Formats: sequence, C-alpha cells, structure tokens
Amino acid sequence: MIRQHIDNILAQVPSGRLMSVDLLRGLAIASMVLVNNPGNWSYVYAPMAHAEWHGWTPTDVIFPLFLFVVGVSMVLSSGRTGEFPAVGRAQWGRAAKLFALGLFLSVFFYNFRDTSYSWFEDRIEGIRWLGVLQRIALVYIMACYLVRWLSVKGLVVATLLCSLGPWLLMLLVPYQNAAGETFQGQLAFGNHFSAWLDQWLLGSEHLYYRSAEPFAFDPEGVLTTLHAVSTCLIGVLAGLAWKYSGVDMASQRRLCRNWLVAGALMLLAGQLLHPLVPINKALWSPSFVLVTAGVSSMLLAGLYYLVDIHERRRMLAPLLVFGVNAIALFMLAGVVGRLLIMIPVGESSLKGWLYQYAYQPVFGNYAGSLIFAVSSLMVFYWVMWQMYRRRIIWKV
Repeated sequence: MIRQHIDNILAQVPSGRLMSVDLLRGLAIASMVLVNNPGNWSYVYAPMAHAEWHGWTPTDVIFPLFLFVVGVSMVLSSGRTGEFPAVGRAQWGRAAKLFALGLFLSVFFYNFRDTSYSWFEDRIEGIRWLGVLQRIALVYIMACYLVRWLSVKGLVVATLLCSLGPWLLMLLVPYQNAAGETFQGQLAFGNHFSAWLDQWLLGSEHLYYRSAEPFAFDPEGVLTTLHAVSTCLIGVLAGLAWKYSGVDMASQRRLCRNWLVAGALMLLAGQLLHPLVPINKALWSPSFVLVTAGVSSMLLAGLYYLVDIHERRRMLAPLLVFGVNAIALFMLAGVVGRLLIMIPVGESSLKGWLYQYAYQPVFGNYAGSLIFAVSSLMVFYWVMWQMYRRRIIWKV
C-alpha cells in the first residue's frame, strides 16, 4: 500500500523538474507546521524550540530555509535560458495575497470562554501587521525587483548591503525611550534599534512582543525584513549557479560540490562571527544569515545529489505533497490550530482537552506534546494528498 502510494506521488512529477527544490520546500513547510503545533507549549523538546535570544537551534533554521527556497524557485521559474520577467501585476498580486493571508490569520481568533471578550478591540484595533506570511510577501517583492535589475555581481553586493546595512544602523544609530534615556548599539530583548523602530512605526499594540521593555517589537519587524531579503538573495545566487551550470553529469556533480562547500563555509563563518556578531533569529543578524543559509545550501546539495543526480526518490517522495502546496498547508495548519484553541471544552479548549486526556496519559508530557504535533501533521498530510492526487495546486 505504501509502495503504491509512493508510486502515485512520483507519477505526477513533471519530466525534467528539479525535484530537490520541491522536496526542500516540503521539508521547510512540514517542519514549520510541526514546531508550531505542539500539544502543550510548556513541554517542547529543546531542538524544536527557538533559542531564547542569542544562539540557534534547528527550529531557527526553518523560516530562513523557506526564504532560501523562495529565492531558488524564482530562478527555476525562468528556466535555464529564460529571462526574469518584468515586475508587474502578477508579482504584486502574489505579494498582496500573501500579505492578506497573513492578516487573515492575525484576526482569525475568538475567545468563546470570555463573555466580555471584544473581537474588534482585540483583533482589529490591535491587529498584528507583520508576521511570517507578511515577511514572505515583502521579501519576495523586493527580491523580484533586485533580480530583475541587477547582474550576478550586483546581486552579491545587494546581498551584503541588505545584511550589513541594517545591522550597522542597529549598532550606530542612537534612540530614546519615553523617559528620554538614550541608547546605542544595544542588542537585548526589547532594547535594540529595530525594536525602537517597530514601536515608533507600528505602535506597541500591533507588535508580537507588545509587553517587551523598554520597546515592544516584532520578530518579523520592519528593519530585520531587510536582513531577510539577503537570505532570499543567497537562494537566488544558488539558483543562478544551477542556471549557468551544464547539464552533463560532471557539471551536476560540480554544482552539488559547490553548493556543499559554499554552505559549509557560510556555516563556519557565521559560527566564527558569533562572539562579535551574535547569531540571533529575531534580529536576523548577519551571522544568523550565514549560518542558516549555510545549512540551507548544504541541505539543497544533499537532496540534489540523492534525488536529481542518483534518482533515489522513493524515501523522500511524501515531502512533495507538502512542497507543491506549501502555502495551503501553512494556512490549513494555522486555521485548524486556532480552531482547536477557540473551541471550549469544559474549563479548557479542545486542544487542551485532547492533550490532557488522549496524549499526555499515554505518552507523557514531552513525548505526548510531540506526538500531538506529529499526528496533526499526518492529518494535514491526508488533506494535502487529496489535493495533490487531484492535481489541485493552490497558487498564491
């Protein structure tokens, strides 16, 4: 039965398609859904949680990995010989839809257990303007213009500027709190130039960490989104390496080796920079860009070697079901996750009740929380498979 299922997946892969990129996208979005849906946030294994501030965990790599794949996919969409399209209605429409979907998830919640709850005050007046999908939208549209306008050398320069320019602003620009106290070069939780800018531009009530002191801020904030553009552009450069490589076996092996070596060097450089430039996801620091892009490039090299060069596809094929409908999976998981919290069951929510009475007693605290996330992902896989086998691709 499993063999037949795998055969059905592979039968729908178009001839000549770079399957490793779809698999990498599937890995990124499946991992994102997995770490975002534990049974209980108090019981999460360390590798599946974000670093508290400086440093990184495997979970911190997931979002940059997705942006890296966005960059690679931008190149693949034009083919080996095609030119990048002019930025117009199609690109802006896609960015607008991604941003709107992010806003939808921001307002999709209602507290049924609180009779005095005001959805309008909580979700509309205090809407969070930025988020994961909003960042993808902004990064994508900025990258579209850069890819269209710049040569390969220009893209390298833009990658450096997008990472180093905002970082220098964070280190050099002074800023003040409400009491008139001046700060400069701070990199603490709630006290850095990016936080000051988020609060000044958007207001603390519209930010994820709205109670942070002395400044509220958003992990997908305004300034750090420029840092994230550099991650996407590194993906573009990886894609361009494929675009300008040969199609013979020697060229494919050389490309794979180049991705692997470049990834290892970026990872090493990021780690060596950490004492001077802390690796930090919320700040999307230059060292964080290097570490996560390095891991992403090495993952791409590994999948390309296994899947596109040696055609060992069967074991990883289920990731295709996620990869071709990544945004649909993210939206499905986001809506279902919120519904499980919204539906009241006794003094708890449906999610809390399921964890407390179905998962925790059988598997324990941490394992139960993880198995809840895994079982949720399996349910989502079934839905994505129904779309995949019917060739329903939700293009945003």
